[in-house]
Amino acid sequence: MINRRLTPLLLDTLNRSPAVALLGPRQAGKTTLALAVAQASRRDNLYLDLESEGDQAKLAQAELYLSDHLDKLVILDEVHRAPGLFPVLRGLIDRSRREGRRNGLYLLLGSASLDLLKQSGETLAGRISYLELAPFDLLETAPSPPDTLWLRGGFPESFLAPDDALSQRWREDFIRTYLERDIPLLGPRIAAATLRRFCTMLAHHQGGLLNVAQFARNLGLDVKTVSGYLDLLVDLLLVRRLPPWHANLGKRLVKSPKVYVRDSGLLHALLAIPDKETLLGHPVVGQSWEGFVVENLLNAAGERFQGHFYRSNGGAEIDLLLSRPSGELWAIEIKRSLAPKLERGFHAACADLKPTRKLVVYPGIETWRLAEDIQVMSPTEAAKAVAAS
Repeated sequence: MINRRLTPLLLDTLNRSPAVALLGPRQAGKTTLALAVAQASRRDNLYLDLESEGDQAKLAQAELYLSDHLDKLVILDEVHRAPGLFPVLRGLIDRSRREGRRNGLYLLLGSASLDLLKQSGETLAGRISYLELAPFDLLETAPSPPDTLWLRGGFPESFLAPDDALSQRWREDFIRTYLERDIPLLGPRIAAATLRRFCTMLAHHQGGLLNVAQFARNLGLDVKTVSGYLDLLVDLLLVRRLPPWHANLGKRLVKSPKVYVRDSGLLHALLAIPDKETLLGHPVVGQSWEGFVVENLLNAAGERFQGHFYRSNGGAEIDLLLSRPSGELWAIEIKRSLAPKLERGFHAACADLKPTRKLVVYPGIETWRLAEDIQVMSPTEAAKAVAAS
């Protein structure tokens, strides 16, 4: 079993908050982690799956049923399917507080984004903490070769499959299930074929600047509809919009976000890339590797950093810019070359922003200095540096 980096934080959060929402895409390992943490905390626990008709029936009179289990950690899986539970949980939490049980009462698992669940959970304000569980990342899968994670992605069933073919088949089934069953339950009715075309377009556009109008023209739909599709995929934690960095620098900066399919394995399944040899010869290889590195570094950064990219109309550019509230900046350039060379645009961007640290991430294994203030690192070492900062 692969140990999840989020485990200590989840345990700590349960010890100081009445309710914790653990969010992440379907099949990312939320249920496995929740049950492991419940066991590690030595709490009596009750697990309810809100996709199960039997468990739904138990909650027909939710307040009455849950009142009989106030002495347990109650784990509610796929909780976004039952927003009506939130007012009930608020009352039970307040009752438990009056009786001296203040923390570790409810662990809510959801496949929707933080913003989407917060809309339903406003009644739990001051009573709930939010954590996000991504699929496996480089810091969790070491010492497995990074290229395995890059090819297959981080969903446990895909990464741990016996071979690449079974991994590919799992991802294809996952995409089909999401398009045909899950998304229609969570959002407006969308034709699965249309949504599949849109996802494939996003995959071909990996790491590119977002142009909703162009997508709309290609799909034969209006801009508002396509924007809604994209918002839903972002809410489901399948797509990332990486915002541009804006500062009062007297420069004309790009204002459109970059868009990435977050999991590299899903990206490759959408593009029908079955193995590493096919991937290395595919036109998307550079953008795929960039997205893989971006996602792993942002996972390592957690809430300590915000992620952006920087690009001016004059050609200054940084692939990933990590910023702290203190104003500290990390400039990260991503190069799929064993002999990476920095272009003038990176140096111009660093002159504009004066970052605290400059890294070049490349597919090798050694760490070395490209210049006095620029380090070259593997993705794993760069993720360790970000996580330790």
